[in-house]
Amino acid sequence: MSAAVERRRIRPGEWREQEPLAGYTTWRVGGPARRLCCPAGRVGLVDCLARLPADEPLLWCGLGSNLLVRDGGVAGTVVLTQGGLDELVVGAHGRVHAEAGVACGRLARAAVREGLAGLEFLAGIPGTVGGALALNAGAWGGETWERVVEVETIDRQGRIRRRGPADFRIGYRSVAGPAGEWFLAATWELPPADAQVLRERVRALLQHRNAVQPVGQPTCGSVFRNPTGDAAGRLIEEAGLKGARRGGARVSERHANFIINEGGSAADIEGLMAQVRERVAVVHGVWLEPEVHVIGEVRP
Repeated sequence: MSAAVERRRIRPGEWREQEPLAGYTTWRVGGPARRLCCPAGRVGLVDCLARLPADEPLLWCGLGSNLLVRDGGVAGTVVLTQGGLDELVVGAHGRVHAEAGVACGRLARAAVREGLAGLEFLAGIPGTVGGALALNAGAWGGETWERVVEVETIDRQGRIRRRGPADFRIGYRSVAGPAGEWFLAATWELPPADAQVLRERVRALLQHRNAVQPVGQPTCGSVFRNPTGDAAGRLIEEAGLKGARRGGARVSERHANFIINEGGSAADIEGLMAQVRERVAVVHGVWLEPEVHVIGEVRP
C-alpha cells in the first residue's frame, strides 16, 4: 500500500462494506473493514449499534492517528466518529463540551478563542476527543483528563451514561473504566486567561512541534510510550536507530519515536516496531511499550 493513499471521505449516515482503512489512518496503511459506519449524530450512532449482530467485533476510529491497522483488515465493524459526532459547545462558567469526533486542534482553538486556559497542548495532537479521552493523550506537560468534570459514554445497547473522573482509573497514556462502554463526549471546566497570551502559547507549541517532529509525513504520532523518567525518542536514537528501515517503513531522523511510511505495508511498520523494541532492550535494558494501537488481521 502506497504512502500516497489519499484521505477517504464517507458521509455521515453512510455505511460501506469491505472498505479499505488505509484512507482513514494517518499511516496510510490497513486492510478492509467488514463494515464501516459513519453515524450521523447520536441518533445515527444508536441506530448503527442496533443494526449490528450481537457478536460483531466493534472498533472506533477518529482521525486514524495512533492506530496501525494490519494488512488483513478488520473482521468487524469500524465506527468512524470524525464528521458525524462533532458537536462542540463553549458554555458558561468556563465549561467546554465536545463530542468524540471533534478534532483535538479544533477543541484547543475554540477554548483559546474564548480566553479559556488548559487545553492549548491539544493543538498539536493529531487526533480526536474520543481517542484523547481513551488514552489520556498529552503533550508539553498537559494531559486530557486534568480538567475533565464529566464524560458521556455509550454501550453496545445504545445506552448513554454520564460519569465523572472518579469512575475511571487515569494514568500516563492509560484510562480504565466500566467495561463495554465507549466515550461519546466530555465536558471540561477551564479557568479564564488572556486570549492573546494563549494564542502565543499555542503558536510556540506548534512551532516547536514543527521543528522537532516529522510533520506532514505519514506517521501515527509517537510510536512508543515514554518510560518513567526517560524519553523513548532518546533511547531509540542512542541505540543508533535513526534512519533504520524495514521495507517501506523508516525511523525518522528528525524524531526517533516516529516511524514514517514511505510506501510500505502495515507489516513493514509492525516489523520495524519490533526491531526497535528489541534493539533498545539490548542496548538499554528497557522494553518499550507501544503507544500506538495495533488491530486487525495479518494478511496471509
